[in-house]
Amino acid sequence: MSRRFSLTLSLVLLVWGCGEDESAVPASSPDYATPARPSYARGSAPAKVPVIPFEEVAAEAGIDFVHTNGAFGDKWMPETMGSGVAFDDLDADGDADIVLVNGTWWPGHEGEGSVPTSAVFANDGAGHFTDVTPRSGLDVPVQGMGITAADYDADGDKDLFVTTLGANLLLRQKSAWNYDDVATSAGVAGTLWQDDRRLAHPEWSTAAAWVDVDNDGLLDLFVANYVQWSPENDLYFSFDGESKSYATPPQYQGSTPRLYRNRGDGTFEEITESAGVLLPDAKSMGVAVADFDEDGRADLVVTNDTQPNFLLHNLGGRFEEIGLAAGIGYDESGRARAGMGVDVNELEDGAAQTIGIGNFSREALSLYQQTAARGQVFLDVAGRTQLVESTLPTLTFGLRFVDFDLDGRQDLILANGHIEPEINAVQKEISYAQPPQLFWNDGKGHLIEASDRAGDVFGESVVGRGLAVADLEGDGDTDVLLGTNAGRARLLRNEVVTADRQTANVLVIELAGEAPSLEGLGAVVEVRSGSLRQRQHVRTGSSYMSHSQTRLIFGLGEGTTAERVTVRWPGERVTHLDNVQVGFLYRVGHRGIVEQQPLQ
Repeated sequence: MSRRFSLTLSLVLLVWGCGEDESAVPASSPDYATPARPSYARGSAPAKVPVIPFEEVAAEAGIDFVHTNGAFGDKWMPETMGSGVAFDDLDADGDADIVLVNGTWWPGHEGEGSVPTSAVFANDGAGHFTDVTPRSGLDVPVQGMGITAADYDADGDKDLFVTTLGANLLLRQKSAWNYDDVATSAGVAGTLWQDDRRLAHPEWSTAAAWVDVDNDGLLDLFVANYVQWSPENDLYFSFDGESKSYATPPQYQGSTPRLYRNRGDGTFEEITESAGVLLPDAKSMGVAVADFDEDGRADLVVTNDTQPNFLLHNLGGRFEEIGLAAGIGYDESGRARAGMGVDVNELEDGAAQTIGIGNFSREALSLYQQTAARGQVFLDVAGRTQLVESTLPTLTFGLRFVDFDLDGRQDLILANGHIEPEINAVQKEISYAQPPQLFWNDGKGHLIEASDRAGDVFGESVVGRGLAVADLEGDGDTDVLLGTNAGRARLLRNEVVTADRQTANVLVIELAGEAPSLEGLGAVVEVRSGSLRQRQHVRTGSSYMSHSQTRLIFGLGEGTTAERVTVRWPGERVTHLDNVQVGFLYRVGHRGIVEQQPLQ
């Protein structure tokens, strides 16, 4: 294959947006070509849409971090993808800490100053952070991508898994903010791939999730991989016939995900092939854990960039890939979209589960809803949910379903940003930096854009990537950590819960499992309050290469009591709690409430 392509071909690739067939869209289409209003203009929100106020407080909170993508002018593909973020209680003191995954300089193209590494920030409990990166074990230069956290060795503290272009890191916690990288000895550092250009290259790992796939109580590790790229096989593309542009994934061979079974002794066995997830054409960016048929086994949704998305149905520790049959592999026109981040939740009381997938610009967000409870067939309801027009111009990476206003319904937040800095030269309605977006769930089957009622940060254009959510201050509302490519991290403090707690009808559930699974990962918590029923899954994964807090927040709207809280643990065990009052964090074990603390 020639290393230099013509102007015409390169223009087509850019207009496709990582896989979209422009020929199927009329050139005069107002949705794709000349929007009736500016691409990111916010119309006046309907009066019924509430104010959901956020304030950007990263600098105020002590978060001083600028992501490095290593770009030096040659436009190497991995520069566009980073990076993920983690937002969870990592030192077991009850508040949500932060890890910001970083890239570094490419060999031979070093910059000035200290070598860039990932950064770790400890929360003091009041929403202010201290940089604890030095000597943490995360202060090593890697081409970092994603992160997930869990207590895989059941010793009472959370460990970290960091994906990279190269050897992945398994950071076993020794003490607060002190980790050892044991990836090689544990058997999860990654695999080399081979082709006819070079004997071996490291895999490019992206999203990952800790998940007990065989219900033996031990946390296994699923690792998504992208394409087979290295500096030696980098391809040259141009959209002006002179300068290089970033390549698109169709030009590179895909790379299978990897599944590692936890042996229970600190090591893992790779079971990719025997477990049915050897999928060499994958170009995976996101993974979400769910249980669609409610059989107590963890299913996986895996997004692919210009390849069909996967739905890995768990048959009991072994999977069957049913994405095409389930209806999530392609869009309604039979095309594979550029799947990025992913999340799964229930959008309405007692409704079937819905999969949200972020896609490329000129590809609307995918919103696949089960056609029946426990069913394995999905329909894209983005159109009837009113998401298409607002998400056509954006390239969405991170996303999460979250009840931001505590009314008992899951809203939606998106982190947006293009991969090509010069995209506006060929697509006038598309920009490189793009604002994040917030959509409010009206309870009638619609997600209505509420970005203009959510604070100035939703009018600020950034190159968004990783997105994670947690309760920053322990007040019961959900805050947001947003990572940007080659830019500063944003910390969005949710101010729905005010100082006088007038909107604090919320209860928080944190599970305390029993050895060997101490965190309750895989459990489903159901809360009933009046006519309102909510269910949430305790899990890792979701969004884009990021990790969110595993404690669960339930807003009850006008309700002040949950008549019944039910915890369905992995396996057959069920815990019931009756008449649970709002305003508290409840730590729940198999036998009931272990501890309860008032929200701050």
